[in-house]
Amino acid sequence: MNPRKRALVLGIGGQDAAYLSKFLLSKGYAVVGTSRDETLANRSNLSRLGIETSVQIVSMALTDFRSVLQTVRRHSPDEIYHLAGQTSVGLSFEQPVETIESIAIGTLNVLEAIRFVDRPIRLYHAGSSECFGDTGEVPADESSPFRPRSPYAVAKACAHNLVANYRDAYRMHACTGILFNHESPLRLERFVTQKIVRAAARIAAGSGERLELGNLDVHRDWGWAPEYVEAMWRMVQQPAPEDLVIATGRTVSLRYFVERAFSHFGLDWTAHVSSDEKLLRPSDIRFGAANPARAERVIGWKSTLDVDDVVAALCEAASNGSRAA
Repeated sequence: MNPRKRALVLGIGGQDAAYLSKFLLSKGYAVVGTSRDETLANRSNLSRLGIETSVQIVSMALTDFRSVLQTVRRHSPDEIYHLAGQTSVGLSFEQPVETIESIAIGTLNVLEAIRFVDRPIRLYHAGSSECFGDTGEVPADESSPFRPRSPYAVAKACAHNLVANYRDAYRMHACTGILFNHESPLRLERFVTQKIVRAAARIAAGSGERLELGNLDVHRDWGWAPEYVEAMWRMVQQPAPEDLVIATGRTVSLRYFVERAFSHFGLDWTAHVSSDEKLLRPSDIRFGAANPARAERVIGWKSTLDVDDVVAALCEAASNGSRAA
């Protein structure tokens, strides 16, 4: 491929952006990443992956249309990967306005900037399985309705529909990856998977603490983030843009995740974990299941790691000082 192909990665400090940037660099891209203030940008994930000096970081305020437009014009990307915005479901209940603005208005600003510059820029937008709400035990696919149950999911559903609207109205090459949960050692501890794994590692080392969690009976499809970023890239390379569900196709309970994590360290989780009602969300998804078959047909992507592999990899990273994979 053309080694001068340029990608603009919005939200460069996050887990997915770091792995995606590493992947794009391996493909010969020039990668420009954005942060609200590049002088204060979180470079830790890039540093852990050994690519901090290989990526240019620039300042861009996602909720400021002028800032977005100037960034797109200045750096003339061939592809934009929109991974920016508030990323926590739990935090969205505490900060609903910021969540809606950063996700919905931010996505609108990106779409409008692409329309204004009038160049054939390809856009990947990071959607979310949270939009489906509770799927029941029927796996969600691209035709499943959205029933969002959090401010985060409401914002993501709005952004998803904006991308579809601009794709149809202005013939943009714009697509949304509807990603189910995907983890890695780069996750912050406010995400429940890392909270569990790191607590289990500390307890095994003799911390004596007790882990407090919310509802252990929620079910999720957990995959491996470094695999999922390749699906993002593959979606952008298609001749025609299409929204796709990206997942492993296997759903298990949080209780199962906890049991596997603690058993990795030789611990009986029931002796160290409690469920605390104060940690329950105002509304939550009981069951999230996915059917990722179309992604395999359309872009040739299929996950090779499922939840058992994810738990083992996270536990190994926690044992080795959270070294990123």
